[in-house]
Amino acid sequence: MSVPFADLQLQYQTIKGAIDDAIAAVIRDNAFIRGSYVDRFERDFASAVSVEHCVSCANGTDALYLVMAALNVRPGDEVITTAHSWISTAAMITHAGATVKFCDTDGATFTIDPAAVEAAITPRTVGIIPVHLYGQPADMAAIMAIAEKHRLWVIEDCAQAHLAQFDGQAVGTFGAAATYSFYPGKNLGAMGDAGAVVTKDPELAERIAMLARHGGLVKHQHHIEGINSRLDGLQAAILSAKLPHLVGWTKARQEAAKRYDSALSQIEAIEIPQVVSGRDHVYHLYTIKHPKRDELAAYLASKGIQTAVNYPTALPFLPAYSRFGHRPEDFPHAFRDQSRILSLPMFAEITAAQQQDVVEGIRSFR
Repeated sequence: MSVPFADLQLQYQTIKGAIDDAIAAVIRDNAFIRGSYVDRFERDFASAVSVEHCVSCANGTDALYLVMAALNVRPGDEVITTAHSWISTAAMITHAGATVKFCDTDGATFTIDPAAVEAAITPRTVGIIPVHLYGQPADMAAIMAIAEKHRLWVIEDCAQAHLAQFDGQAVGTFGAAATYSFYPGKNLGAMGDAGAVVTKDPELAERIAMLARHGGLVKHQHHIEGINSRLDGLQAAILSAKLPHLVGWTKARQEAAKRYDSALSQIEAIEIPQVVSGRDHVYHLYTIKHPKRDELAAYLASKGIQTAVNYPTALPFLPAYSRFGHRPEDFPHAFRDQSRILSLPMFAEITAAQQQDVVEGIRSFR
């Protein structure tokens, strides 16, 4: 019995010809920075996620920073985000110059609790960053209603939610902008770091592009002070080769999740992912809860089954945020979940037999 957490080599082998041809083309054309391969990917990805503009950049972390810089976030501003996410979501709020305000999750979906968002708003609040964690959309109807009521912008963190939908509308199309990561293990992953911002606003897109390219869209013409955050041609070509497969890969993940749901719901002590009606989960991660998470993970590892914890410490309790003095009772759901969550093997190519090995491993745990 041996089940990997993900199998990027297997994915590569299934489309090896297309990937190899894409890489060879970029090398042949010396199109390493910007150029036609980047332009093509930006157009195609914008279309895939139902927005007008895509601005590629070096990674998903930079994407978050670039949007906030383009929205003129300033010192003294407050930006609300979830207590349960990867640190990039919160850290870029700080790097953009604002103060991060954490909110608890809703206790069911691992996504931000809209009631907590409204309670956290102060006269200094300028925006909200909901995270579509693990691939399930946050409650965008409630979040957008709150944002409109208080005249706040919304940036959707879609790093784990490629092609997810909320009430039939693509995530990433609700707020002022949305950010994506194409880290290799993502549902659409590059072979290195890569990211993008998508938006319906042409002026915002242009400013983000300028910020990402040293402050100008034409070399040597620097209209503002920017940074260097560019998607390279090799990664763009690889992503373009993979993009036509994303719908099929997403459906395969969803089918795999159904198999897990059916089998694991019968096992005592396991809490399977709760998916709210109207939310189309794309299962970047299939994350269960178990009261003996660490023991279960060690047991599965002994049987050759790889798992992961995403994430072992809720953001407010990391040393990086000790300055806020947060206590467990401030974020009871996120605090409780951090010791119970366990992500099981999940990738588009996972077989029913591999999943059965995972299920049997969990079932035999005592």
